[in-house]
Amino acid sequence: MRDRQSARGERRSREFEAFVAGAAGRLLHAATLLTAEAPDANPRARRLLTLALAHTYARWDGLRGDDPYDCARRYLVTRFAHTAWHRHGAFGPARTGARGPLAGLTPRERLVLVLRIYEGVAEERTAALLGLPAERVHTICDRATATVLHPARPGSADRTVTKAAPS
Repeated sequence: MRDRQSARGERRSREFEAFVAGAAGRLLHAATLLTAEAPDANPRARRLLTLALAHTYARWDGLRGDDPYDCARRYLVTRFAHTAWHRHGAFGPARTGARGPLAGLTPRERLVLVLRIYEGVAEERTAALLGLPAERVHTICDRATATVLHPARPGSADRTVTKAAPS
C-alpha cells in the first residue's frame, strides 16, 4: 500500500514537472504582458506564475482529463483581474512606471488583448472568463490593438483614461 502511494506521488511529481517545463515560459510571458513589467524585471508576473502553478499542482489529481495549462491560465488571469480591480478600481488606468510593451493599456485592455491575441482564446470564452458581453470584449480588443499598433507620439496629447462603472 505504502509503495503504491509512493509510486503515485512520484508519478504525479514527474507529470507536474514535465508540465511546468513545457508551460512555465509561456505562462510567465503572459503574466509579464498582463502586469506590463519589463521582461527582465517582472516580480509581479513571477508571483502570479508561482500562484498559478501552485494552484494547478493542488488541483492536479482532480483535473482528470482537463487541460492543466487552461487551469493555470484561468487562475493567472483571474488572480490578475482580482488584484487589478482592488488596486485600480473598475480596471482604471495603468500602473505608473510600467515599462512593458502593453504599458499604455488599462489592466482590462491588457487582459483582453493577452487572452485574445497572445493566448488565442475565443471571444466567447474570454467574455465568459471576464464576465463581459462578447461584443464588449470585441470592442476592448479592437481599441487595445489600435493603441498598441498606433501609440501616441511623444509630445502629443496623452491618452486619457477615465474611471467608469464596471461593464
